[in-house]
Amino acid sequence: MKNRTFAALAFATAVAVIAASRLIPNDYFFSAAYTVLQFIILATAWNILGGYTGYVNFGSAAFFATGAYSSVFLYKALHAPLVVMIVTGTLAAGLLGLAVGYLTLRMRGVFFAIATLALAVVLYTFVVNWDYVGGARGAYIIQPRVIPFGLPRYIHLLYSAMVLMTALALVIARAIETSTIGRGLAAIRDDELAAECAGVPTLRLKLFSATVSGALMGMAGTTFPYYLAYIEPSAAFSLSYAVNSIAMPLIGGMMSWVGPVIGAVLLGSVQQIVQVTISSAWNLLIVGVLLVAFVTLAPNGIMGWVDAWRRKRR
Repeated sequence: MKNRTFAALAFATAVAVIAASRLIPNDYFFSAAYTVLQFIILATAWNILGGYTGYVNFGSAAFFATGAYSSVFLYKALHAPLVVMIVTGTLAAGLLGLAVGYLTLRMRGVFFAIATLALAVVLYTFVVNWDYVGGARGAYIIQPRVIPFGLPRYIHLLYSAMVLMTALALVIARAIETSTIGRGLAAIRDDELAAECAGVPTLRLKLFSATVSGALMGMAGTTFPYYLAYIEPSAAFSLSYAVNSIAMPLIGGMMSWVGPVIGAVLLGSVQQIVQVTISSAWNLLIVGVLLVAFVTLAPNGIMGWVDAWRRKRR
């Protein structure tokens, strides 16, 4: 399937899903679906740098929080509309990804991973001491009374925006995977030194990967302040975003754009069910148990297991 056809299909499906959801009376569905879709974007974004390129990023929360706090800043400074917040937060996180990539992507392995973790700590400290966006005490975000498109609740608008952003993230991930850029990133992942000797512009491709990955993570966080109506640094920089964004591609499979989607839907749905029936405190434990199980039984994730099963059937 060509990328243009896939993009048209993805956005048509997104519109159909949004239209069909108008028939659902339960508001909790929209809240849970919003969270799962958010995880799909984060997992897809992480996989562009971690799965396609082979650079493990422990700083997912930093890019997510950049998108979230960009929206807080625009809300306080200009009372900007949601679309402006999404675009600005995405660009800000993309620029952060470019800057951080330029400084750290010459490192490899554990050194790069530690550098991205340090980024999250530095940004967290900065936000905690930035009083304009609430600092350590947090900030309240009042949802507008007038909801566009005649939607009954603001969560319906946030859910619809997240559906469209998810479609965009998947279109971008698939386009990268099937392009010359994707083949170059795969060469870097397999053997960066050999790829450089073969003429692959490794630094340029890594910067591209870091920028796109950061931008998509930031995009996932842009609507977060409106979703909670109150945001504080510990929520935006939560450990669950860093852990889930890594675990979901690992469980689903990192070699394809489909893997992070499968991992996010599986893990995100389980977490939502456990949160309602037992307690949200169990979420990270569930992630850890599933991660150990899949690394042991299916180290290449669900998609890797499916591919191996198909090869045996031939």
